[in-house]
Amino acid sequence: MRSTRNAAFLAMLAACATTGAAAIEPAGAPGVRFEHGDWELACDNTRTCRAAGYHSTSGSDDDDAEAAGNGEPLPVSVLFTRKAGPNEAVRGEFQIGNPGGDQTTDQLPQRMTLAMTINGQAHGKVLIEQGKWTVDLAPAQTQALLSSLTRRSRIAWTDGTRTWRLSDKGAAAVLLKMDEFQGRLGTPGALARKGARDEKTVLPPLPAPVVVAAAVPRQDLVTWPKARLDALRAALKTQAEDCPVLTEPGESPNEIIVRRLSGGKLLASTLCWRGASNTGDAYWVINANPPYAPELVTSYGAGYDAGKIDGSQKGRGMGDCWAFEHWTWDGKRFVHTNLGNSGACNGIAPGGAWSLPTLVTNVRKPGA
Repeated sequence: MRSTRNAAFLAMLAACATTGAAAIEPAGAPGVRFEHGDWELACDNTRTCRAAGYHSTSGSDDDDAEAAGNGEPLPVSVLFTRKAGPNEAVRGEFQIGNPGGDQTTDQLPQRMTLAMTINGQAHGKVLIEQGKWTVDLAPAQTQALLSSLTRRSRIAWTDGTRTWRLSDKGAAAVLLKMDEFQGRLGTPGALARKGARDEKTVLPPLPAPVVVAAAVPRQDLVTWPKARLDALRAALKTQAEDCPVLTEPGESPNEIIVRRLSGGKLLASTLCWRGASNTGDAYWVINANPPYAPELVTSYGAGYDAGKIDGSQKGRGMGDCWAFEHWTWDGKRFVHTNLGNSGACNGIAPGGAWSLPTLVTNVRKPGA
């Protein structure tokens, strides 16, 4: 039986794209992920890139001595988002850790003004309110951060009592990969390796694929007799190598749910695996009558509603990081319409700090 932390979540992260230089050729390839130090990069199939950095996870720097009372640095994260194309600006966002429950954020003032410093130099302030833990950085603050992160820097936000420190470890490599993916290396707009090459040579944005969702019956559940479900179970086992609950000896027969789709097709689903923090359902498109000819959509399903399969999974029990994935029925098949994760498991926020997709689509309703 698989471990959710080491299998479900990590397998979904790996599916986003392969880490490293090979994954970003050609630059218009569908998505890339790259991680280095305390920073990570996710670029999607439209060539929009998002780079997220966090507090130090090593805890070895004197710069990270300010802690939450347990010897750990106060959790903080910054997100840079940049669309593809010449002369595109970078948007910066700032978020302090707010993991929920009985945490240090409960003891913070209703409003805090945090002074931003880089190597001891002031770079303006940000206003944080209870329950509004994420704020936009001013363009000048974003630019100051980008300039400092290509070299060794001490970056902090403080209210005079508490200090949140952003790690610079891995930032230069991540920003370089962002430039490379978007074709900005050697241009004036590059973040890590500027040059005189014309901005017009920067790769343009790509349109998000359009997927038209097909209508499915509202009353979609199908009731079959046991003998027919047993025959379907036997057919599903031939397409279920990754489903120990369905295939391993000694497992009790689990419920198989059959739903109507459209075009004479049905959707069959059943529990596939169990983990420490998640379970995964398998979903197959089948014929309405034998031979059922099951076609597996995913073995990492978490739910289904009106033609959409959800594949969201926790990265760990506390729920501060998630992988997300969706498929949409277009009348003939389930199209992969969304893929990504919420960022590293660093205790930033319930549900994760950010949305870092590597696959995005424009899903339209029938007739829209």
